[in-house]
Amino acid sequence: MTRAAVLGSPIAHSLSPVLHRAAYAALRLDGWTYERHECAEDGLAAFLTEDFAGLSLTMPLKRVALDLATERSDLAVKTGGANTLVRRPGGGWSADNTDVYGILQALAEGGVTALDRVVVLGGGATAASSLAAASLLGAERAILAVRTPARAAETAEVGPRFSLPTEVVPLADLESALEGADLVMSTLPGDAAAPYAAAVAASKLPLFDAIYAPWPTALAKASLAEGAPVVNGFAMLLHQAVRQVTLMTGRDDVPVEAMRAAGTSELTRRQSAAH
Repeated sequence: MTRAAVLGSPIAHSLSPVLHRAAYAALRLDGWTYERHECAEDGLAAFLTEDFAGLSLTMPLKRVALDLATERSDLAVKTGGANTLVRRPGGGWSADNTDVYGILQALAEGGVTALDRVVVLGGGATAASSLAAASLLGAERAILAVRTPARAAETAEVGPRFSLPTEVVPLADLESALEGADLVMSTLPGDAAAPYAAAVAASKLPLFDAIYAPWPTALAKASLAEGAPVVNGFAMLLHQAVRQVTLMTGRDDVPVEAMRAAGTSELTRRQSAAH
């Protein structure tokens, strides 16, 4: 039996098991299992001593994973976080970031294939990956809009590592920050983003919202009402999982649509159960 898992805290509502198990079923990887485990930062080291072939990591483990890994991809180092650990054949763990790939694929599905100037809301790990993705789409300037600029210094450093000049501004100045931009990327929790929905909607800019449940968020709803294109976070989650399956199993023929169907079905089930 070959084991993989998703770790984080909180982890109960992670959609990763549904996505990965759908891939295993379609690929007929009958010997593979995918688990879900609650894990805080100080608990990750213990999981690395177990017989997992690969681990998906969510908050708050993305930064500590870099410290514990034996090998680190350039992308993981530059973004300052890893959401994927794969056991190396000779021992130890290889850290990578598939969130950037997920964002790029999600934006491509939404018709965004090139950028000039981007505004990113939030200053966490997903914001760091958003800056990396923007740079790979040719962005020449980024604005990082956060509640407390002093606390976003580490994330702001990510842009320059990808040759993307990045300015940090308070969210209170969002309206002026949106002028001249061609994409808004929100990595804020739904409730935290709600106060800025009117400003984003008024800009009528395309929106990438990293949240996927509950959907639509207040931010997405406002933008959709103005006719602006909106890409939701499920597409990012889907494609980062697709890349993880490849890294963990070595298979390039990952069944994207089977995974999409399984994830969509589960989200629909959860939404119905909530009502």
